[in-house]
Amino acid sequence: MSAPLGNAPRHVVVVGSGQLARSLCDSLASIQTPQRVRVTVLARDLTAAVGAARGAQVRATVAGTGVSFTAQPFTAEPSTDPGDGYAADAVSMARLRPDVLVCAASTQSPYERVHAPSAWTELVATAGFGVTLALQAELVSRLAAALAGGAPDALLVNGCFPDAVNPLLAALNLPVLCGIGNVATLAACLDAALGRPGPRRLAVLGHHAHLAAPGPDSTGEDTAEVRAWLDGLPVPDVTGLLAGYRALPRPELNALAGHAAAALVAGLAADAGEVVASLPGPLGLPGGYPVRLSGGRAELRLPPEVSAAQAVAWNTAAGHRDGVEVSDGHVRYPERARAALSAYQPELAEGWRVTELPEVFARFIALRDHLRTAPPAPAQAPRVLEESRCP
Repeated sequence: MSAPLGNAPRHVVVVGSGQLARSLCDSLASIQTPQRVRVTVLARDLTAAVGAARGAQVRATVAGTGVSFTAQPFTAEPSTDPGDGYAADAVSMARLRPDVLVCAASTQSPYERVHAPSAWTELVATAGFGVTLALQAELVSRLAAALAGGAPDALLVNGCFPDAVNPLLAALNLPVLCGIGNVATLAACLDAALGRPGPRRLAVLGHHAHLAAPGPDSTGEDTAEVRAWLDGLPVPDVTGLLAGYRALPRPELNALAGHAAAALVAGLAADAGEVVASLPGPLGLPGGYPVRLSGGRAELRLPPEVSAAQAVAWNTAAGHRDGVEVSDGHVRYPERARAALSAYQPELAEGWRVTELPEVFARFIALRDHLRTAPPAPAQAPRVLEESRCP
């Protein structure tokens, strides 16, 4: 049965046309919502955006959901000419008037190490995915500022390394509701492994780095496993429950991330009340938490034995495996990441203020461009997880 067609449609804007954006749109196409939903896909590559929208539209037509998809070109720089496409500025956001905006695009692909290995991808593998923080944060920070100026009632959902990017956005006083990504994927996998108890019964505490099984952090110490509770009681053998899902090919896990994200976005777009999930970066916090979303606000729903301070400290420690920490308005690199980065950029290796993001972004772009011209060393350091961020 199709969704009611008499009410005004809600507008979801998806920025990006890579794997995460496409899987999100494909899954949104099959979800029934109490209100009509229209989705606009924005991407620099208009052909890719049109392809994503058309594929999702076919799925929506077959499913009979009434969700509609269109595509528009996206320019990264401000534009005053409507014919130039939508830009990351307040005027463009006011014209779009999104109810929910999902950022699924960044300057750094997690698949570069597979398709174009170089000294740059070796640095990322050695230092940790956190070394790409500025490249993950730059676009979404401008989108957040644009929403604040042109569509302040819109909800921003970040799909680009939200475990660390959302704390950076919060430190810049930029609005972001939550993220999508690894903890939500892990929660969905645990939900399936436990026989589908549902997000209201299942609560998951986990970090971006936990998509892989626990391993050594920057000090060489083993990191803790994901923590999960079912009906308020700890779930035993989380490692065993997740083992088969963690073994799936990385593109499949990214597709699952998009599928889990679609349920969240559909719930937010419907504006029908409370949405319960386990998500990264709510309230600008590091890592992922069980949360309750309502009225455009998020609140943690931790079990009684875990305080918010304990959960934040646990996720901060887990983030050291990714090689980055954002706190007190500063970006800092743990020992392993600092040592790897200092060989190329000693000043950046000592950390930087979040307000320096534009300058730091430019410096990382220059470093990446330089290192891409050199091949990786024959004997590489053990690789650190780089999943599942914006293609």
